[in-house]
Amino acid sequence: MRFENDNGALVFYHQGEHVRIEAWGKDSFRVRAGMLPHFSGNVWALTEKPEQCGTKIAINTEDILLPDGKTARAETATIINGQIKAVVNFSGVISFYRKEQLILREYFRYYLGTLSKESRCLKIINREWKGIIGGSEYSLNVKFESSKGEKLFGMGQYQQDCMNLKGCVLELAQRNSQISVPFAVSSLGYGFLWNNPAVGRVTFGNNYYEWIAGSTKEMDYWITAADTPKQILENYTSVTGRAGMFPEDLMGLWQCKLRYRTQDEVLSVARQYQEKGIHIDQIVIDFFHWTLQGDWKFDPKYWPDPKSMVEELHSMGIKVIVSVWPSVDRKSENFLPMMEKGLLIRTERGAAQTYDFQGDCVEIDAFNPETRKYVWEVCRKNYYDLGIDAFWLDNSEPDFGVYDFGHYRYCDGPALAISNMYPQMFSRIFYDEMSKAQDRPVVNLLRCAWAGSQKYGNVVWSGDVPSTFEAFADQIQCGLNMGLAGIPWWTTDIGGFMTDDVEDPDFRQLLIRWYQFAVYSPVLRMHGDRGPHNIPPLDDRDWGGGYLYTGQSNELWSYGEDNYAIMKKYYDIRRSMHEYIKSLYEEAHLNGSPLLRAMFYEFPQDGKCWEIQDQYMFGSKYLAAPILHLNQFKRDVYLPEGKWKLTSTGTVYEGNCVVNADAPIDYMPVFEKI
Repeated sequence: MRFENDNGALVFYHQGEHVRIEAWGKDSFRVRAGMLPHFSGNVWALTEKPEQCGTKIAINTEDILLPDGKTARAETATIINGQIKAVVNFSGVISFYRKEQLILREYFRYYLGTLSKESRCLKIINREWKGIIGGSEYSLNVKFESSKGEKLFGMGQYQQDCMNLKGCVLELAQRNSQISVPFAVSSLGYGFLWNNPAVGRVTFGNNYYEWIAGSTKEMDYWITAADTPKQILENYTSVTGRAGMFPEDLMGLWQCKLRYRTQDEVLSVARQYQEKGIHIDQIVIDFFHWTLQGDWKFDPKYWPDPKSMVEELHSMGIKVIVSVWPSVDRKSENFLPMMEKGLLIRTERGAAQTYDFQGDCVEIDAFNPETRKYVWEVCRKNYYDLGIDAFWLDNSEPDFGVYDFGHYRYCDGPALAISNMYPQMFSRIFYDEMSKAQDRPVVNLLRCAWAGSQKYGNVVWSGDVPSTFEAFADQIQCGLNMGLAGIPWWTTDIGGFMTDDVEDPDFRQLLIRWYQFAVYSPVLRMHGDRGPHNIPPLDDRDWGGGYLYTGQSNELWSYGEDNYAIMKKYYDIRRSMHEYIKSLYEEAHLNGSPLLRAMFYEFPQDGKCWEIQDQYMFGSKYLAAPILHLNQFKRDVYLPEGKWKLTSTGTVYEGNCVVNADAPIDYMPVFEKI
């Protein structure tokens, strides 16, 4: 083992591996390792220039007892940056401390003498590299000790009922409704970013933690220490970026359904909202308004004058967002030129196909700058220049026909090595150009994200989830964990995406409960595929904007007068909170705080708040308690220390108690902190 102080970074070499630990922002380290002579230079999620910090490095020599009973001199080292310290022992095992308290240590079980519990005969090492035959990449397995009682949160969005991720196995891969954002917040006072876009897996086991990258050239992670989760998020977003300032004129209602098939349908809905005195901030034109996937243009048969449509909507104060997919049908006018120029994802074997919904498609290679330029120019001409305000970047994982990541390759490398970053690169096709072309902030809607996506104008929604109370409950922890992973602009399809029967009274009850939650969330957006699919197609072509099915109506008034009255009531509540919601978006922009907050984010000293996942804070002022079960009209709500006013009655409660709150169908329990 050999240690060096390289201009304030601790570097050491061990059995062909070189490791670098350096200060990277306040109370934070970046740790890299590799078996190749040099690091790649990729920053991945660490795009922001870190705050300059002075480090203290000490390299010491000590006696160790070898397996044969003899002693030898060996070096150990320590590096300190503010309140975080890393200690490296003679076998290359790294331990991290916050204010002298151990917070994380690499897992090592290899007999090297009578040293400590690390010395076992299991021959398990902390950083395991296995060369991939025929390539320069490695598979990488990094293990850490598991701390008893530790709780872990963040990591993006996984469709499960576990908010605390301790004990969970998480695939590090992007899928429809699964979003891998590999940043974890620990109850021990640290945040950990796996700064690697490789497909893999993390296991937060009770015996040890294990991070696996299927194909990579180097290990890269970042760790920070802080007293509170809010400070952890502030440190994290200072090095990965923060969301821009969200426009005030998008903080109200967004209207969408599957799908508005013609410009007349869009205008009719907008006019009805105007007649009813309900302002919608944005209306969404969903998929298959186009001729073919990859044409990225309106079908002129059903959208004969989109420019005038946009102008009329703008005259009502309504923004327009249009769906763009990354899939290109072989019949598309853009397929052959893009294939010839190498702008599409490549397959490693067999036919070139990556996606097969409603066509034989290959998806774009968003890592290729020429692809990004090509797609933007088409979308600029066919959408943006017509006045379209934003883009709904659906299928942005991308949604592969088969999630066989070893089968796909981008211009920058195999999908196994970088695919988790695809949604971020897809979003940058539009963000990079729109941010240069307009004065107002860029706000696009995406179905997926990765670490740092918050800085690219991404509103991320939770994907095509079922219309069930079980799925609704999952979305609460999804939104909370996304916020803890640094993604503050988050939303869901109100009522879920997959609805069999809009007339079902159970579904309508779910819709109301979901809508009430959405009012107290970052973006209030009506969307969903409302069955049954018994609406005849507009024509008998097998392509274009008329042939595909559509869903039932999904406007506020579509579910009967009683439900409309409830939704209108909550729409008014949303409007009344405008200045407050604006302040929350400002806070997200300034320090990375999410709008949707886990209870412990605001009350980190309250142990009970670390256990709760069915209620949350909307900012620092409102405690929201969604109704997550059919025919539930009461629920228990835990109130932390302080005074709390129930918004339905005005009753004030002293905290540190559980209140059984009434929840009639027209009310979701909300307490205001006073």
